[in-house]
Amino acid sequence: MKRLIPLAFALFLLSNQSLFAQASVGYYPWSSSLTVSTNPKKIIWLDARLQTNSLFSGLSIDLLPMVNLKRGEVVQWYLGGGLRLNPLYRISDPKADLITIDGYSVNLGVRISPLPQNRNIQLALELNPYVKDNLESGVLKSNFGLVYFFGKRNKEPLLQP
Repeated sequence: MKRLIPLAFALFLLSNQSLFAQASVGYYPWSSSLTVSTNPKKIIWLDARLQTNSLFSGLSIDLLPMVNLKRGEVVQWYLGGGLRLNPLYRISDPKADLITIDGYSVNLGVRISPLPQNRNIQLALELNPYVKDNLESGVLKSNFGLVYFFGKRNKEPLLQP
């Protein structure tokens, strides 16, 4: 039961259709993670990350609900936390839970849109403390990546004659 509460919370966020109006994708090369997010311009958004350098039994997916602390045209500060799930862990351990929770994390990050001609291209920097599910060990990670936001571009107003 204790493990179903976080999963139910993540499914609740996924079911909110208003979050899916626009999305972003990104890649963090040093942690080899591919990320897909709901609309990060909303106050609350969801980020899902998939490690791309793992064996099938070590494949993990991070589900990270985020809250924007401050949003501007160039800089966006956010905070969130989440779960690291391992849906294929049963390959190596048949006695494991159907969905194995590997650990928990907190994310404090910033997305910067450095190009005035295209604010949809963003640099992402994060601090990401992570603890294992048994709370006996953890690590302070940092992430740096490139994100593209599939949103509406700001159009220049037409000049009146």
